[in-house]
Amino acid sequence: MQKMFRATTLSLVTAATVSACAATRDVTALPDAANVAIGQRAYADGPLIQPVAVIEDSRCPVGVACVWAGRVRVKMLWLRPNGEAQPFEAVLGEPTPLADGTITLESVHPDKRPDRPIKAGDYRFAFRFMGGL
Repeated sequence: MQKMFRATTLSLVTAATVSACAATRDVTALPDAANVAIGQRAYADGPLIQPVAVIEDSRCPVGVACVWAGRVRVKMLWLRPNGEAQPFEAVLGEPTPLADGTITLESVHPDKRPDRPIKAGDYRFAFRFMGGL
């Protein structure tokens, strides 16, 4: 009976260790939030985020004189540690409350051009998270 208990305990410890390693590998494989594509998950200095879609890209195209610089709005998901996906919207240059701080969409690439639309798969975003106190 004692041998069976030791074997069961060893099996459980081994399974937990392997699970932890697998989870760690998945986490380290995710990019940081400096060059994120639509549909890609990334760590933003803490929170796990995922851009889902560009809601608006009204930026002034390169080489065009505009009265208004325009803006970019991106539909996002905050992938919480409990497995819940909480939607939010990020606007270029504007801090958005998230978790215990704020997240800011700092840049959007490529630049908008007057002669060709940007395909959804070509967008890249950079985010910065400022944690709370």
